[in-house]
Amino acid sequence: MTNTAPSRRGLLLGIGAYGSWGLIPLYFKAVKHVAPMELLAHRAVWSFIVLAILTRVLGRWHDLRRDLSNPRTLGLLVLSTLLIAGNWLLFLHAVISGQLLQSSLGYFINPLVNVLLGVLVFRERLRPMQIVCITIAAASVLWLARSVDQFPWLAVSLAVSFAVYALLRKLMPVDGLISLTAETAMLMPIGIVYLAWLLGTSRATGNSPPTLGLLMLSGLVTTIPLLLFGGAARRLPLSTLGILQYLAPTLQFLLAVAVFREKLTSATLVSFAGIWVAIAIYAADSIRAHRATAMSVVEPD
Repeated sequence: MTNTAPSRRGLLLGIGAYGSWGLIPLYFKAVKHVAPMELLAHRAVWSFIVLAILTRVLGRWHDLRRDLSNPRTLGLLVLSTLLIAGNWLLFLHAVISGQLLQSSLGYFINPLVNVLLGVLVFRERLRPMQIVCITIAAASVLWLARSVDQFPWLAVSLAVSFAVYALLRKLMPVDGLISLTAETAMLMPIGIVYLAWLLGTSRATGNSPPTLGLLMLSGLVTTIPLLLFGGAARRLPLSTLGILQYLAPTLQFLLAVAVFREKLTSATLVSFAGIWVAIAIYAADSIRAHRATAMSVVEPD
């Protein structure tokens, strides 16, 4: 009983995290009249406020100061800040401009880009089925580009930017809370200056009381899924987290088609079908590899 309870709790936390990320376009659609750059500035400011309070409550300010005083860590944090800001802006543009299908496609591709980066950066060896998955995914993206005469730059940019961001996070000796607090701390002054400039030039689009109230919630909208994910990551095996991560782009896909009525062309559907096949193979292969590793650990000499 003691072994299953943490796993059940972790599963609920994981579903909560990825489910929140999958439904987050509903929030950004509610503030779609706000310009993406202005929305990004608000998200940085209010996210930092929430994370700063949390860091203070948990007594982690010392860790934050220590990590920021390390030149190598600081350099990696600057790069990761630029990447996460760019990723946020791309996602906001996708939602506000009615291209949530491309966002969904990007986050479906993202795990396979992670695998490819593992090969290129860490010299990891691909299993045969992983090679098949990457090949199918690449062919699906190229099929979509050829069919619509336009390469899905938004989807690929989202996938690559977040994969490189995750790579940098892996390279730096900083946990999730401290790194995100540091990243938003770097973005916050820029966000404040930009918002002040918008107000001073009467170009702000989100200064009405109802809209401002919604924008203030962006801090919680950003941090709550991350806290849920942190709890899930401590309780679940990586193979389970790997399967759960597809919940977010699946929900985004359903929102795009069923709620936002984005056009689902035959070319897009074929491309998604190819990605789904690649994901199914990838998930099955990951589970098999995880079970094989677990069995080799418990087998007696």
